[in-house]
Parts: sequence; structure tokens; C-alpha cells
Amino acid sequence: MAFIRFSDRPAFRNPWVEFERIRQGLDELSRSYAEKGKAQIRANVYPPLNIYEETDKMVVTAEIPGIKAEDLEISIEGETLTIQGKRSSRQDDFTISYHRREIESGSFSRAVSLPVKVDVEKISAKLLDGILTVTLMKAAEATPRQIKVNAD
Repeated sequence: MAFIRFSDRPAFRNPWVEFERIRQGLDELSRSYAEKGKAQIRANVYPPLNIYEETDKMVVTAEIPGIKAEDLEISIEGETLTIQGKRSSRQDDFTISYHRREIESGSFSRAVSLPVKVDVEKISAKLLDGILTVTLMKAAEATPRQIKVNAD
């Protein structure tokens, strides 16, 4: 640690320099923790979703392998879409000794806010090959309209 004599102290000290030094130290600290735990990183949300918008509808796709359609529940309240389900675990056979067990079982729930209003009467969902596709038709007031300009 360097010692600064009172007479050697600069006339003006920029207070932001100290904040920048602290920020750089915190960045370095977070980088070192991220590198140590990289092998243990898991997604913190399940199921992973893609949401995209077309002219007249919103489409939500979710990866949910190993889930049966009867184990899913999809609901919408306001502009929040909720996907809930349960993945059954294999009957545990106590004679099995796992070397690695990463396939999780149990209940899950994911709620997302939709960016536009949808018509709750025109929602469909299908499950095919572990991909859930939920199609939500936009409400009439959210659908873009062409306005014709008349020239006089």
C-alpha cells in the first residue's frame, strides 16, 4: 500500500476515479466467480420459451420433452400467459445406482406477460415431439389496420 504525504496530495481529486476503481474490482470479482461455477450453471427458468408476433397473432413455443399433454395446464389472465405442468419421475428402483442424474422431475410453472392484447376465445395449443405451440390471436383493437387515403 502506498503512503501519500499531505504535501504530495494533488490539489483536486476526482471522486469518480475511486468509483471506477471499485467498479473494476467488482467486475473482476464477478468474472472469477462466473469462471469457477461455469460447469454448474443451469437455466433458471423452465420451460425455455420463444415468443414471436405475426400480423394477426402471437405464437409461443416451449420445449417440454417428456411431458404428456394431459399433464399440462395453460391459462391466460389479462395479458399473462401461464404454462404449468408436471413431469413424472421414473419409479425409483433402489437397485439402480446413478452415475449422473440431470433429468429433473416434479411440477413447473412459467408465466409471461404478452406484449399485446389477445382474444381469449381464439387460443389454441398443440404438443408435438416435445414442443408446445400456443397460438394466440390478437384482439381486434391490437390488430394493425390499413387506412386508405383518398385524394380529392
